[in-house]
Amino acid sequence: QVQLVESGGGLVQAGGSLRLSCAASGSIFGSNTMSWYRQAPGKQRELVALITSGGIINYADSVKGRFTISRDNAKNTVYLQMNSLKPEDTAVYSCRLTMRYTYWGQGTQVIVSS
Repeated sequence: QVQLVESGGGLVQAGGSLRLSCAASGSIFGSNTMSWYRQAPGKQRELVALITSGGIINYADSVKGRFTISRDNAKNTVYLQMNSLKPEDTAVYSCRLTMRYTYWGQGTQVIVSS
């Protein structure tokens, strides 16, 4: 059974930083994509960033230049470094792992105050 566990969320002031982590366990194939999604109250879930096992990276336009996604393949862990946070970044952030099937973590709350 594949499991994803996120950590690192919390409450920060605008302009601050947080680093989210997502550790995957179970039967992980070498070829996969790990990504971060977020969902704000009253909004649909949206893709924030993704990174493939081959190193291909994509970001949402709203976070380019502020967020950085990275991964440690040996540890099956993906990170999201979030800098210059804005109140609009407030959301539940969830980790997704895609191989033959798709797996989701339970999410971690990020709140950015004005």
